[in-house]
Amino acid sequence: MDQSRIQSLITSIQQELIPQLIVESVHPHNPAEVRFIPPPWELLGTGNYAAVVYHPEYPDMVVKVYAPGRPGFEEELEVYRRLGSHPAFSECFYAQEGLLVLKRLYGVTLYDCLHRGLRVPPQVIRDIDSALDYARTRGLYPHDVHGKNVMMFEGKGLVVDISDFLHQEKCSKWDNLKKAYYCLYLPVLYPLRLRVPYSLLNMVRKTYRFMTSFSGTIFHLFNRLIHRKSLKK
Repeated sequence: MDQSRIQSLITSIQQELIPQLIVESVHPHNPAEVRFIPPPWELLGTGNYAAVVYHPEYPDMVVKVYAPGRPGFEEELEVYRRLGSHPAFSECFYAQEGLLVLKRLYGVTLYDCLHRGLRVPPQVIRDIDSALDYARTRGLYPHDVHGKNVMMFEGKGLVVDISDFLHQEKCSKWDNLKKAYYCLYLPVLYPLRLRVPYSLLNMVRKTYRFMTSFSGTIFHLFNRLIHRKSLKK
């Protein structure tokens, strides 16, 4: 990336964006809300911790701004530091407290591919697998990798959200998605190019979350029962 363009964007951030942008944390479990964004800056999206904006004159970069009181900035910065430069991930060009300047990733999430009936070739899955393996070699722990956090662009796979890659607990979301891809999507949906309504996708997503939460609770209770029995011996 051209350093002069990065510096020019940083100047615009400091002089125009930061003094006027209002990002609020209304509820800790809901996405952050943007109350005001100065023109010509535009909102790209919001997450549970931050808002992502961009300047039309710098379409190849985005600015991620954490809402006051929301955690995760230091952890995300460390993840980008470890990742360095990799084609399947974004890259951090600049950081200051609560703000990251990142390479913009273009593409369609696998979630939206299902909705739009876009074919997701196996190469996309292999690319994402390879990217996650690379992250592990950098001392990271791919976490919360699901259909809304990975994208397809020109037949290649990209990983969008890396903010939880310091979490060491096991996460099976990507493994479960791959099973669904090879067992159901590739033999059935891929040839037909069916468009799946968002209502059905959301129902599947909520059912999956309930089932994983339920199974996790059962596993926890089972472990407690085993532990109690071992203490009585």
